[in-house]
Amino acid sequence: MLIPNLQMKRIILVGKAGSGKDYARTKLENRSFKYAISYTTRPPRDNEKHGIDYFFITEEEFTQMIDQDKFYEYVMFNEWYYGTTNKQFYGDDVFIMTPHGISLIKPEDRKTSFIIFFDIDEDVRKERLMLRNDADRVDRRLEADRKDFEYFTDYDLRVTDPTF
Repeated sequence: MLIPNLQMKRIILVGKAGSGKDYARTKLENRSFKYAISYTTRPPRDNEKHGIDYFFITEEEFTQMIDQDKFYEYVMFNEWYYGTTNKQFYGDDVFIMTPHGISLIKPEDRKTSFIIFFDIDEDVRKERLMLRNDADRVDRRLEADRKDFEYFTDYDLRVTDPTF
């Protein structure tokens, strides 16, 4: 397995819905890595908690943060905003981002970021997504992910085993 060099300042997890990003994040948190809790305008799933899984905020609050230049990166995905603040990006260890969010990383920051791409088979992900009580339809999410990841190649490690 490829190990990030000691100059790496952050680990970024990226993958389609149901690929295991949250599972990997939890494993890293259990080893004392600090997870940057993303801000989002998406409604919470039944098991999600504000300030633990996401900071769930209104679209008005999100756009105010944009206007105040608080975000290092933010994206709109499936009609909801997601973002990481500047403070988080330079202070935390583990992030979950989209391909578009990764494309916004400054070249000097990319040199100190280790990106892990969870590229898990769609059938496995679909099965996992069907078990969730999600704010989004499974078919809509799968289609959005196909488009979002179509040309994604900016990663350091690719995980294809769903039982990692």
